[in-house]
Amino acid sequence: MIRQQNMPIRNIAVGHYHEATQPDALRAALAEFISTLIFVFAGEGSGMAFAKLTDGAANTPAGLIAAAIAHAFALFVAVSVGANISGGHVNPAVTFGAFIGGNITLLRGILYWIAQLLGSTVACLLLKFTTGGLVSLDNPLSLPFFLFGEISFQARCFS
Repeated sequence: MIRQQNMPIRNIAVGHYHEATQPDALRAALAEFISTLIFVFAGEGSGMAFAKLTDGAANTPAGLIAAAIAHAFALFVAVSVGANISGGHVNPAVTFGAFIGGNITLLRGILYWIAQLLGSTVACLLLKFTTGGLVSLDNPLSLPFFLFGEISFQARCFS
């Protein structure tokens, strides 16, 4: 019988306000900013380009595979950029998991979240500027699949 171990709450740390001004924390936040900017710009930009080049055929199987491959390469580059500096979280959910696991403090997590949100916002603004205002076409199938994947992932992690 496999015995499940509970995570001790003592691993969670808030941090000290001086941590926000330390050079390594700021360097790590900058790495998260750049990593998230790269991921969103390359991933969403490739989807926008594919939709433009194929005249709206991005929801075909070939379009979905192309989007998946583009996001995979973008994530690989983004994590590679920040892995040695900040851990290459790129995603606020990963940062939250690192905080809950006791790998980073709450204050550092907040710095990462701010950097990640700003990075994705700047990437979207750059895409809007570089494409002349081209609108991203959302996949109508993405929300149900995302919700199913997230619910099943949470059920496996916390059961």
